[in-house]
Amino acid sequence: MVEMKNLVLIGMPGSGKSTVGVILAKAMTRPYLDSDILIQLSEKRSLQDIVDADGYMVLRRIEEQILLGIRCENHVIATGGSAAYSEKAMHHLKKNGIIIFLDASLDTLRARIHNYETRGLAKRPEQSFDDLFQERFELYTRYADIIIDSNERTQDQVCDDIYLELQPLLKS
Repeated sequence: MVEMKNLVLIGMPGSGKSTVGVILAKAMTRPYLDSDILIQLSEKRSLQDIVDADGYMVLRRIEEQILLGIRCENHVIATGGSAAYSEKAMHHLKKNGIIIFLDASLDTLRARIHNYETRGLAKRPEQSFDDLFQERFELYTRYADIIIDSNERTQDQVCDDIYLELQPLLKS
């Protein structure tokens, strides 16, 4: 049954996954999960602390394990920006979920993110934000069931767009 499926938000840091996720969960009366928070609770440290101490690949491995451990239905799930690097995790989430890519342009993300170097991103040390964007954009579009433009939109408008896109799926 489609209405029992999870709504899984993917996208770049700054695309609005966490904020939109909370609003969407309230509007649709669904429980909410944020995988970044699950990682921090599991590891008892921040994402940036993990990257600083152990490197970005360790953060990606931890994230994959957390995502593979999610077993729920009818939730709104906000994933970390690097979730799409794990094919296993994305297939796991897709089994009982509708993957929603919140698509924001580089200019929009730059305007929203001012702490790129200290945000706890799972990226190579020398990797620029532009390179990270290009690399991840391909992954997000590969896994997305629905793509929502989050440029120059309020979180409420993004939620309205998601709801409209879901209607044909919820009726089938």
